[in-house]
Formats: sequence, structure tokens, C-alpha cells
Amino acid sequence: MNQECKKSKGILSNSANSDGSSHRHLSFPDEVLEKVLSLIDSHKDRSSISLVCKDWYNAERWTRSSLFIGNCYSVSPEIVAKRFPRIKRVKLKGKPRFSDFNMLPPDWGANVHSWLVMFSKVYPFLEELWLKRMTINDESLHLIASSFPQFKSLYLASCEGFTDDGLKAITSHCRNLVELNIKDNITEGVGGGWLSCFPDDFTSLEVLNFASINCEVSFDALERLVSRCRSLRVLRVNESITLNQLQRLLVHAPQLMELGTGSFWQPLTPRQYKETKSVFSKCKNLQSLSGLWHATALCLHVLYGACANLTFLNLSDAFLKSDELANLLSHCPNLRRLWVIDTVEDKGLEAVGSYCPLLEELRVFPLDPYDLDYYLGVTEQGFMAVSRGCPKLHYVLYFCRRMTNAAVATIVQNCPDFTHFRLCIMNPREPDYLTNDPMDEAFAAVVRTCTKLRRLSVSGLLTDWAFECIGTYAKNLETLSVAFAGNSDKGMQYVLQGCPKLRKLEIRDCPFGDAALLSGIEKYERMRSLWMSTCDVTMDGCKMLAKQKPRLNVEAIKDENNNGSLPDKVYVYRSVAGPRKDIPSSVLTL
Repeated sequence: MNQECKKSKGILSNSANSDGSSHRHLSFPDEVLEKVLSLIDSHKDRSSISLVCKDWYNAERWTRSSLFIGNCYSVSPEIVAKRFPRIKRVKLKGKPRFSDFNMLPPDWGANVHSWLVMFSKVYPFLEELWLKRMTINDESLHLIASSFPQFKSLYLASCEGFTDDGLKAITSHCRNLVELNIKDNITEGVGGGWLSCFPDDFTSLEVLNFASINCEVSFDALERLVSRCRSLRVLRVNESITLNQLQRLLVHAPQLMELGTGSFWQPLTPRQYKETKSVFSKCKNLQSLSGLWHATALCLHVLYGACANLTFLNLSDAFLKSDELANLLSHCPNLRRLWVIDTVEDKGLEAVGSYCPLLEELRVFPLDPYDLDYYLGVTEQGFMAVSRGCPKLHYVLYFCRRMTNAAVATIVQNCPDFTHFRLCIMNPREPDYLTNDPMDEAFAAVVRTCTKLRRLSVSGLLTDWAFECIGTYAKNLETLSVAFAGNSDKGMQYVLQGCPKLRKLEIRDCPFGDAALLSGIEKYERMRSLWMSTCDVTMDGCKMLAKQKPRLNVEAIKDENNNGSLPDKVYVYRSVAGPRKDIPSSVLTL
């Protein structure tokens, strides 16, 4: 198809090929094309549409109201503002994922303020802001509150920099607020005063999540707010809310679809037990349940009446034993997603296989990932039991201390539709504990069997052959995470020469050097990012990559005491904005 389409009011038009032949393509009136494009929500589809021809590019430009930017340094606020004039909803990601493990200097960047300054000028009708791993200070929150009169939704995931004062500005001035969602907060200076700043006549809230804010809040203010907001469908409170207080909240909000409880351990009188059990039984719409800090077996009983329609059960803050989990799951016949701590052990996972035939996602987190000698947790036996009873399982995150090749091969045969397979063997370079062989056969079985696989995390003792299999068979893989694995540069080379859809590659503590880094030189511009830490890449290798691919940002990070030639971390990402202007002294942009 031609790069530019002539505007036409007709339905069909002809265009000539280079060989003199002609073909026909559809051309629509502008108003029809814009009407059609306004119905398309997928960011990927819209990006593809904009490449068809000039008319489609312009129509996509004027009809786009939502924006997703996977790396805040891949483009500048000025470029975005010029490209899209009618944005109402923005999703913006900042730091790379390994920042969650404190692997970036504290002043690394990803401050949202420059974005918000631009948005305040060009997007006065901005309604939603979704941020992940960004720095957002009180000044930025005040800017949101004062600049966007129709602002409705603020979602902060793993963000930092703000305090109670900034949240007070949001709750005081955003009169149309529908969602305030603070997830995995890593800021320490947040108090509970913001909750009392909602106006007395405020009633629009539908989503309130402050589960990760570690502070006392005014329960009286919370109860008044919940009682006023009749459309509230998501409520996740923090650990300061007691079970008795939660019962009072649920009296006002039996319509909730998602609930995050507070502490779930307090002793109940017979009357309190009966009242709490009764109020949970009236929550007929409840689909998601999380929290349950320090839950006791007796307190868990009050939940049973609300479990029939649960599709998501997040027990990552509840250190349950196997029998407690089994009793709870026996009341959850419709469960699709389950997050647990490995205190449930293999017996608890056997209950998952018995009671959750519709399960699609399982995440098993470690109680203490650093104490490898304290207890075993879960093993391959529990994983296999889940795979036998849950044939629809397609997403797994599984932390364990041991695994076997045969077990993984059995698991993927039972569940061949995995799209996300994240197996984390916590002992670095741990072999198959029965045969002492590398775990190569396990991950070879995963990529050969699971043709829909999009995300893979590998662990255990792995040789280059495992990566050769990944590069050969993982045709749909988009994200690969590697730690403590491989023999040589060939391992990374196999991946970069294969995996045609790879978008994110995350590597730590692997023997991959300059040859491995430069083997992906033709691929990095099609990827979102490459992260390498504690590998064998040199500064010269980074400079060579940056010289040959000037459209890439190559950032080399050295720790404070590093005087050698090897950077501690390397972050490579495509950008149309050039090197960033806020780079700290510990980071060298090449």
C-alpha cells in the first residue's frame, strides 16, 4: 500500500505498483475513518494503523484519547504533546523492573513532574493518570489537583517521593475523583491525614486502595467516606484496620466487588463472630479478596459465606498453613487467580489442585527468600499437583528451593497453554536435586511445549544449550529474565539471534560480555529495553554499541566503590528523545 493515501470520498481507489500493475485498497471519508478508529482501544493496533498511510496517521492522531508509554525516557513530553492533541488517559512507566530490588542509585530519575507540566498546558481535560516506578513529589500532586478540573483517576504503583501533603491536595480538590489507587507504595513519609480531607459532600469514589500505606488512618473519616460513596466497588484498607472495623465498613458497602482487608487476627466474642460472618455472607458480588494480615483459622471462617463468586484470592500477606488454605479453598469453586506464601507447603498446593479446576494463575511467594536453611517451603510435588488438577493454568510465578527436570516436563505437558512461566529456584545455580544435572531439559521442555509463551524467567544451573533452545523454540516470547545462568557469551547470543518477538531482556549475574552485548546490535531498536547487571560487559563494549546505534540510549551505572573497567549495570533502551537531561553522576550516558 502507498505510504500516502489521497483523500477520497469514495470507497475504492486504485494505486500502481512499481512493476506497472495495480491493486485496490479501501479509502474512507474522514468522518467514517475517525468513527471506526475511535472504537479501537489496543495501543498496538493503533500504532499499526498509523503506519498505513498519511490519512490513517492523521485520523489515529485525532481520535486517540489514551496513551501508554512503557519507558518515560523513550520519548519526551514535547514530542507526545505535538503528536497527540486530545489525550485524556495516560499510562507511564519509569524505572526498569530491577529497581524493585534496590539495584538503581536512589537519584536515578523517572520524575514525572516535567510530564505533568506539559500535560497541564496541552491536556486540560486529562482524567486519568497511571504511573509505575516513577518519582512523584508533592509539587506534582498539587499540580494535578489544580490543573485538571475533570480529573478522575490516580493510580500509583511502586512510586515514591510524595507525602501526606500531596495526597491531601488530591483528596481536597479533585471533586470528580473516582479512583485513588496506591499500590506497593515505597514512600515512608505518608501519614493518614489525607483521608480526612475529602469534602463532606463528596460521593463519586468507586476505587480506594491504601493497603500499602503504612500508617494509622482515621477510621471515623473512612467510615463516613464509605457510607457516602454508594458506587464504591473496590476497597483495600491497610493493616491498621481491625476486623471489627472492617465489619462496620461492610455494613455500608455490601456491593463491593474487590476487598482488601486489614488485620485478621483479633479475638472475637461470639456476638462479634456472628455479626461479622453475617455481614460477609451479604457480600454477594465479591470477586477479589486480599489482605488478611496475620489471619487465624477462626477468623477465616467468617469469610466462607462470601467465597462462592471469588475469582481472585490474594493471600500473599497471610501466612496460612496447608489445612487453613484447604478449608478456605473448598468454598471457592470459581477461583481463577491465587497468590499464596510457601507456608502452605505441598499439601496446601494439593488442595489447590483438588478444589480449583478453573485456576488460570498461581503465584507462590517465599516467606523468607534469604533464609535458605530454615524450612523447605514448596517443592516440585506441589507444583505437579496443581498442574494435574488445574488444566487451564497459563500463568505461574513459583518460588522454591529445589526442582527437577522431569517435574517441569510433566507440568508443561499437563498445562501446555502457559503464556507466563516464571520459575525461581532460590539457590543460585541449583541443579536437578535428584540427578545433579543442569536444569536445561526443564526449560527446553517449557519452550518446546508452550508455544504461546510470552514471558519466561529461568533459574537454577543452566548451560548455553538451554538458551539455544529458548532462541530456537520461543517464537512468541516477549520478556525473558535470566539470573545466575549460562556458560559463555553464546547463551545470550542464541537468545538475541532467535526469539523474534523479544521486547524486554533482563539479565543479572551471568558470564555474558561484550560479544554477547554486541550480538543484539540489530535487534535492540526493535526491543523496549535490555538490562544487564553484574555481567562481564566493559565500558568499551558499551561505547561501541552506542556509537553504532545512536538512536539507543546506553546507560552504564557504576556503584560508588567501583574503580574498574566493568560497569555494575547497563541499561539499553530505544528513544526518539535522545539522551535524558536528568542523568545522575553515577550514571554515564554513552
